[in-house]
Amino acid sequence: MSDTLQMRKRGTLTLPKKIRDKYTLDEGDPLTLIDLGDGILISPKISVLPKLVSKIEALMDEKGVLLEELIQGIAEERAPYKKR
Repeated sequence: MSDTLQMRKRGTLTLPKKIRDKYTLDEGDPLTLIDLGDGILISPKISVLPKLVSKIEALMDEKGVLLEELIQGIAEERAPYKKR
């Protein structure tokens, strides 16, 4: 998919709503601009955290683990390293 953007005063660009919705972009979200030499590429800088949280939640549901149990398990795994 491609779309045409128009630069406005002070370099402002407006991303089409369908793109903002597809990537759940809101005002203030970071974007990465890459200079390709013969053009530019603009890409949303998507955080890995939401994907990681989704994977953890899916695993917890699959294994029937509660958040409290997960936190306790992490604390138990870290305990030997704290004593060093």
